[in-house]
Amino acid sequence: MFAIRSSSLLCRRSAASTWRNKSQSAGKQLDISGIYPPIATPFTQSEDVDYQRFDDNLKMYANLPFRGLVVQGSNGEYPIRAGGGGAVERVEVVKRVKQALPQNKLLMAGSGCESTRATIQMSQQMADAGADCLLVVTPCFYRGRMDSRALINHYTKVADSSSVPVVLYSVPANTGLDLPVDAIIQLSQHPNIVGLKDSGGDITRIALIVQKTRSQDFQVLAGSAGFLMAAYAVGAVGGVCALANVLGQQVCDLAQLCVSRRWGEARELQYCLIEPNTAVTRQYGVPALKQAMEWFGYHGGVCRPPLQPLSKADLEQLQIKFSSNGWL
Repeated sequence: MFAIRSSSLLCRRSAASTWRNKSQSAGKQLDISGIYPPIATPFTQSEDVDYQRFDDNLKMYANLPFRGLVVQGSNGEYPIRAGGGGAVERVEVVKRVKQALPQNKLLMAGSGCESTRATIQMSQQMADAGADCLLVVTPCFYRGRMDSRALINHYTKVADSSSVPVVLYSVPANTGLDLPVDAIIQLSQHPNIVGLKDSGGDITRIALIVQKTRSQDFQVLAGSAGFLMAAYAVGAVGGVCALANVLGQQVCDLAQLCVSRRWGEARELQYCLIEPNTAVTRQYGVPALKQAMEWFGYHGGVCRPPLQPLSKADLEQLQIKFSSNGWL
């Protein structure tokens, strides 16, 4: 009996090792270049996911030249889904996107949690729901202890356990910390970590990361349309841009101009995207993004409290940011 149990255990370990090696080999082959909107989640007045309007948005996004969609990122309001049935809801949203998404587009799912164990569990659930790769934000509640050693350990365990490739996610405006460059360089060598979304906007930092990781099959995505052209100029391969929820074609056009090295045209388009992008990100945030979506034929819906609707004054300023740049 002992021999049978030992043999069974060895078989399971061998199968797990083979599965992980295949996953990690596939990881470095995954091309994530291009533009992704981090899609918003429309809610009803009772704060439930409005799946009908959500599906309507997905149909419209399917007609745009996105590389894929980011689901359950910051603009999907995932942080305020942590309690109760929040985890179940996060996974269900990913399933709905997978059902609607054209086969030639990638589904990048946000699976970051505060603990390594919870992130591993959520990552596997997202993969099982159909995610092609995972966007894993830095844990930040204990940010004073989130040094390079802690974060390398965290991401290594997540990537080791994941059946799909992992994309690192640094968003200091929300987390209060930058994923350190030395940690990124070391993590770029992991066979199942394919890239980084950097939302900090520090172009010298992005350039340094590209330079220091270019010996690896490692890809950097700009985390905002506001510095998309600059990021492309120093070697980024795409962007996860909130503004693409609203001006998707224009953000894709900017990316194509950069790839084609038509820098003069790219610069003029970039100028027109800076103010609207700032308005729907760091200035007014998700409530502004959802309002702008309504103006452009998408369903934004209400935000979940504690997020509040825009004040009348903020709404007027948001409209000016779009209209003065020729979008309204």
